[in-house]
Amino acid sequence: MAGVYVHIPFCKRRCLYCDFYSTTLLERREAYVAALLREIAQRRGELRTPVRTIYFGGGTPSQLPVADIERLLAAIGMGDAKEITVEINPGDANLGYLTALRRIGVNRLSIGVQSFQDDLLRRLGRRHDGEQAMQAIDWAKEAGFRNISIDLMYAIPGQTMEHWQADVQTALLMSVHHISTYGLIYEPGTVLTRMVESGELTAVDEDTENAMYDYLCERLKRAGYDHYEVSNFALPGHYSRHNWSYWHDLQYLGIGAAAHSYDGMHRSWNVSDIDQYIRGAERETETLTDEDRYNERVMLGLRTSDGISRDILYDQQAAEQLIRRGLLKEEEGRLIATQQGLHILNSIIETLMI
Repeated sequence: MAGVYVHIPFCKRRCLYCDFYSTTLLERREAYVAALLREIAQRRGELRTPVRTIYFGGGTPSQLPVADIERLLAAIGMGDAKEITVEINPGDANLGYLTALRRIGVNRLSIGVQSFQDDLLRRLGRRHDGEQAMQAIDWAKEAGFRNISIDLMYAIPGQTMEHWQADVQTALLMSVHHISTYGLIYEPGTVLTRMVESGELTAVDEDTENAMYDYLCERLKRAGYDHYEVSNFALPGHYSRHNWSYWHDLQYLGIGAAAHSYDGMHRSWNVSDIDQYIRGAERETETLTDEDRYNERVMLGLRTSDGISRDILYDQQAAEQLIRRGLLKEEEGRLIATQQGLHILNSIIETLMI
């Protein structure tokens, strides 16, 4: 088993842009942890190979006491795990909490910064400010973490190129090891989407969004970061091993409400409802066809700097046209998206899928 993902859905409050499964029912935490432990025990037989990575995502995993995270790690078994990640909100961080996480074996933090600028954080509905974000990074270093990732978001309503350049520069000054970046997506039904649709906020135009992405790629490359996945940048030796397994068709086990699992031939997922999950609702499962697996190899592989083997493609003529247009490049028999291609990557992927 390449990795185990544990979904912790609790949030003090929902961010205005978020459509991940989460809940503000913090009083359910004790019952939810008991349900997680039950699922881990029930699915012990699926952990046929040593677990290499463990990832606590959310929601907000830092809403759990360290003692609960320790119990979950013990139940999974962390003897062979090379990377154990916990996502944290800067508003939850303090030196004592982070030191305790490091003591129980967590060796990587993913800090949900999004921006270092208070006005943009308020617009996103975040519950921390820029100073708290920088303090969280400093505390993580003081606690002994040597693998620190942060999330940054661009194309936020009202965000200018100068705002974005300042956020990227601050991230570099903080000397973090990994940066995950996301252009804001207006998911149906979110508060931020409704605010844009009503005219209360104005979305960043596409040209500015593309310019922000190009600046990010160029600036981080100059600073020594590898652009190893379309949205992810890392200093050498600090790739996210856990996410790497998703992009390279490796097996993973998902524990918790809304969590997905993959064994190479089947995908399964838990119900996206905390009360039903606590009551023990059955997982749903689908068997992937050869066409499904091919399409996923194309979709996930083209997101990475490794690309995909040209030999696997059904439509070689389409690939050749994309190369001539400067959207793909071929290196040692592998097709990799160019910088121009990254801007329309979804369209390229759709062209090559069957």
